[in-house]
Amino acid sequence: MTGNQTAEGPKHKKDLTRRKVVVAGAGAAVAVGVGGAVAAGAFAGEKSGKAATASATSTATGAEACYQLTSETTEGPYYIDADKIRQDITEGKEGIPLTLTLKVIDSETCKPIANAAVDIWHCDALGIYSGYESLSTGGGGTAPTDAPSGTPTGTPTGEPPSGAPSGGTGGGGHEEPTDDERYLRGTWRTDKQGRVTFKTVFPGWYRGRCVHIHTKVHVDGEWTDAGYEGGHACHTGQFFFDEESVLASAEVEPYSTSTTERTTLSEDTIYDQSGTTGGLLKLKYDKKNIAEGVLGTITMGVAPDETNDGT
Repeated sequence: MTGNQTAEGPKHKKDLTRRKVVVAGAGAAVAVGVGGAVAAGAFAGEKSGKAATASATSTATGAEACYQLTSETTEGPYYIDADKIRQDITEGKEGIPLTLTLKVIDSETCKPIANAAVDIWHCDALGIYSGYESLSTGGGGTAPTDAPSGTPTGTPTGEPPSGAPSGGTGGGGHEEPTDDERYLRGTWRTDKQGRVTFKTVFPGWYRGRCVHIHTKVHVDGEWTDAGYEGGHACHTGQFFFDEESVLASAEVEPYSTSTTERTTLSEDTIYDQSGTTGGLLKLKYDKKNIAEGVLGTITMGVAPDETNDGT
């Protein structure tokens, strides 16, 4: 990403009550009732599917601190409010297969939230976001940056911590898309257990940020033939990866071809170091061969009556 790229910071407010997600292809909305555990099996194979189901089941036990709200974070400049209704968001992108199973619960009642629309979006293995390729150079060239142009040497880059005012260090606003690509972006519906599963790839990294995935949870809207309409965003957050998994991924192509300096989890300006509450994923993979694929799970405790749109 070039020096002209803005920081991954807060964006202008949007009228989420008028939100409409466009479905790519006829019949996509009909398929949104598929359960997360079933989808995990379809994506990762029978063995991985069983592992994902067991993992998802374990997160639904009393071991989860469901009274804790999951940390809110900045939305970042690369959110596109028209993602495709789909679980497989890879679009053929290279990278370590990642099956991501999420569970959404009401943090006060601990009850699952069904029929919510969950968005995820993230960069590819070399730090490039779809919709913003012209702002990216990838991990094989000039180091990407989240900093606004003209940032003095030594000034921290990346998104501001949650609650930080826009326009400060690492600030910036929403960027309008520069192309029509939409890989590694998607929206899906939570089932009766509050679960949703996506098939994607392990994200790469870019200057100023650790490896992460963005997410939004929309509630009180309506699923129609056109997708998801109305409602509001009750949660805007990010998911994070432990250092062990990131170091392992860095040994696998195309991640290993990146020349971009990496920000570690402990150095990141957005992750609040609180573990699961802060968005740290529970990961399962073959420690001797991460290239075979990764299963990631997390339970998000949200406040459905509140609006948290990341702005």
